[in-house]
Amino acid sequence: MEKIEFKFDDEVVEFFVIEETKINGMNYILVTEQEEGDAEAFILRDISDTKEEEAIYEIVEDDEELECVSKIFSEILDDIDLEK
Repeated sequence: MEKIEFKFDDEVVEFFVIEETKINGMNYILVTEQEEGDAEAFILRDISDTKEEEAIYEIVEDDEELECVSKIFSEILDDIDLEK
């Protein structure tokens, strides 16, 4: 499982990427802070420009978008139960 780092001001937080997908030209990743076991997961949307060296992600908060992307991730990952 790939591990990525996010920088928030002076703090660095590491997440494990569980899965990624592309919907309507937008890249999404499903991440968690723990590599194994039950953990809180987040769906992030890539908002970076294609010219950027590093990707810029934001947490998906819109209920409709979150529901749609959650459904896709649930279909991709049969063994994972995603709850809002």
